[in-house]
Amino acid sequence: MHDSRGPAVVGRQRETELLTAALVQAEDGASGCTVLLRGEPGVGKSTLLSWVEHAARERGFTVLRAVGAEAETDLAFGALHQAFRSLLQRSASLSAHQREALESALGIRAGTPSGFAVGAAALTLLEEAVRTAPVLLLLDDLHWVDSSSATVFAFLHRRCADLPVVIVGATRPDGPAAQTWSAEAVEVRALPRTDAALLLGTHHPELAAAARDRVLTEAAGNPLALVELPRQLEAAQQRGTAPLPERLPLGEKLERMFADRLDAVTPEVGRYLLLGALATGPDFTNGGWLRAAADGDAGEIPDGIEATGLARLDPAGQLVFRHPLVRTAVVAAASDTARREAHRALSEALAPDDPRRLVHEAAAALLPDEGLAHRLQEAGRDLARRGGDAEGALLLERAAVLSPSSCDRVRRLAWAAVMSARGGQLRHTAALVEELKSSSVPQDAAPLFAYAVVYADQSHHVDFESSAALLPAALDALTAPGADTFGGLTEQVFFKLLLAATYTDDPWAWRALERHRGEVSEAGRLCLRAWTDPGPDTTATLRAVAEGMTEEQEAGAAWLLLWTASALDCPDSDLWQRFTGLHGFATQGSIAKAKCHQDFLLGHWDQAAVCLREAEIADELGYHTNALMFRQYYAHFLAGRGDEAGLREVERAIRPTAARARMRYVLDRLTHLRGLAALAHGRHEEAYAHFCEITPPGRLPGGPPWHHALVLDLVTAAVHTGRHEEARAHLEAGRAARSAEISDRHAFLCSAAAALAAEDDDADAAYRAAYAVPGAERWAFDLARLRLAHGSWLRRRHRPGAREPLRAAHHVFRRLQAKPWAQRCEAELRAAGDPVAPPPGVPAEAPSGLTGQELRIARLAATGLTNKDIGRRLQLSPRTVAAHLYKIFPKLGITSRAALAHALDTAPDSV
Repeated sequence: MHDSRGPAVVGRQRETELLTAALVQAEDGASGCTVLLRGEPGVGKSTLLSWVEHAARERGFTVLRAVGAEAETDLAFGALHQAFRSLLQRSASLSAHQREALESALGIRAGTPSGFAVGAAALTLLEEAVRTAPVLLLLDDLHWVDSSSATVFAFLHRRCADLPVVIVGATRPDGPAAQTWSAEAVEVRALPRTDAALLLGTHHPELAAAARDRVLTEAAGNPLALVELPRQLEAAQQRGTAPLPERLPLGEKLERMFADRLDAVTPEVGRYLLLGALATGPDFTNGGWLRAAADGDAGEIPDGIEATGLARLDPAGQLVFRHPLVRTAVVAAASDTARREAHRALSEALAPDDPRRLVHEAAAALLPDEGLAHRLQEAGRDLARRGGDAEGALLLERAAVLSPSSCDRVRRLAWAAVMSARGGQLRHTAALVEELKSSSVPQDAAPLFAYAVVYADQSHHVDFESSAALLPAALDALTAPGADTFGGLTEQVFFKLLLAATYTDDPWAWRALERHRGEVSEAGRLCLRAWTDPGPDTTATLRAVAEGMTEEQEAGAAWLLLWTASALDCPDSDLWQRFTGLHGFATQGSIAKAKCHQDFLLGHWDQAAVCLREAEIADELGYHTNALMFRQYYAHFLAGRGDEAGLREVERAIRPTAARARMRYVLDRLTHLRGLAALAHGRHEEAYAHFCEITPPGRLPGGPPWHHALVLDLVTAAVHTGRHEEARAHLEAGRAARSAEISDRHAFLCSAAAALAAEDDDADAAYRAAYAVPGAERWAFDLARLRLAHGSWLRRRHRPGAREPLRAAHHVFRRLQAKPWAQRCEAELRAAGDPVAPPPGVPAEAPSGLTGQELRIARLAATGLTNKDIGRRLQLSPRTVAAHLYKIFPKLGITSRAALAHALDTAPDSV
């Protein structure tokens, strides 16, 4: 078939309909989506990209495009430069910091931006662009896109669900995008014989029947092979007057075919083709590189190149291959010697300070070379400082290969492992660690090796045994007189050990941390203090330390400061926001976790589903411990809402892993959340038992300060079960431990608990004292619980003023979708004679506001279909379906799929 809206495509109705649906969805402003085309070389992915590009332009889309190249995989943000430079040039909405980050990444100015800053800036450009037209972002040959660009594109893919942005990527089956992108891949398969015959006839109508049948068999439905194979035949063979050649061995298919073509070119032309295949970047956009990289006069070369039919020179002198596979075939067909010579020639054509020169030098190297390895190492670390951790890791790996010393090899490979993890390539880190484990690790490289092993174990395998086994010795070695500190590794090892200690409560880890307390920075000491013995000035010290840091100091201390704030229940938005956009992708996991916990504490419960989205993202990238923690944070919202079914579902997902890893921190939190959910439903005896498992009344065991924050929950359960003495004993223990001085939230919780446990003569004043605690209004859920308790106390004692706190609490609980708590408020209000409260059985507010697309998705989800099933029916990606459900749940006032059917019974059929 030939579609008038774009290039000729044959046999691709399913794919073109899917792409059209994606464009229509974005054009209607509903949302964007991602389509990942996956298939073998030459199967027609690029043709489909050209088709959708034409269709999008006809619909008024802004089209951005980037094409990966095998020789550009080491060029940080190279593909991003292709796609976003035009938007950057005309942008008016970027902040100065965002513009600086993006321009530095794209090489427009000097600077050292982080990967996350670049991603955030690119997202801002898209948000600006869609104000005038929907956007189509085309990413061809994703398997060859540099890692920094690929990470930014993946970031945009995860964050553009609510924007009219369509991302269409194409990759080979074994490409990284096929494993790391959450978009369900559309398999572009070989054409059926009928469609293959139609395509062959369109391009080669002169073929005789025997030749046509032979090509159909040899091509096996590969569109590019159908077009190219007949060109291999002589004219007599095409007409059927001469015997056909023996069957082409199609194991390598088209690459082998192009290689056969290359056998016919002269050595001189072959050399130029190889130089062109390996040459990338702005210095190779004109014909000057031909003369710079080759001997002799290049005047006759263009004719020789054009005559091959494999490439041509455009007016600017740039060598343009007729298909990306030609570039691959040229490189694959060259001998190792020829490739090294071409890399050497290209390196000499570049300026001495050009980072690509170093890459070409490394590719040209045959023997170990410490000088070159050292320069690669320094370039890799420089890339990491610019946010290109993944590219820096590749250079460190090359440096390892070129290292004459096995010790230096292990050092560089270990650094490559760490940088890969920070660059979002944790699975590759795990593979490098396995390689390191099979090596003989020199004693002086042991701390770096230990850190790499622990990084993979903690973050990827959810395993903390190696932390206690390896990190104390690593700290001892790093802090020994005259020891190599590996560029500030001591602080990072200290943090990893502190993380293991807080998660598992391992006594060996705590002892090692105390032993080295004096050998780390103030931020490290403060973090240890916050998790073991928070004093009255800890929060103020945290703010002072953060304010006194330079950006360079923050880069190494961000995790420590965020983990300190987490220990103190100190949701300081100024703290975590200052890190957003300044640090690499790995640090953003800590920032996202801090944001999720802050949303719970401050009553931003409409953001609850973000925890699940972040968990999915973390799992996709291999950060399984982060995924577990995001699900635990989501469990907080479920427990607060009294959603015990949802809480059990999350527990089933994370408790077994936490138990295997002996993560007492997570296990205790889950026990606490069981008690909180029981409180929501008025099962105070059950709640009391759960809280006492963690911290017995009247005694505050040493350990994490969040045990102090249990005071309101434990006292509430104790008072409602008649255990007034236990409640007062726990308050006294808190006063003795100066719990109220830990942070503003602790001060409010202690004051609220004191009000609940107060004698009748003192209670009203105690409630009002709790309201007066500075910042009390920040803690929406806890303040609503206090108001419910106060209003109930006033009503039952027939005192005036009960309705006001009850109405305020009811409003907050409804907003938070904390239905059991809201129902208790309603019961108290009805008992107080309030006619405003809805009677039993009548929903607080009718579910409404669903768009047509949301209503269709909700109805399908209510039948039990998975996101993947729904996506197939509506021609959406599972990620897009999930994004819609994320908006549907709060509109319907529910928190789980199980509640959809009931909620939809009252939802309008039209919107």
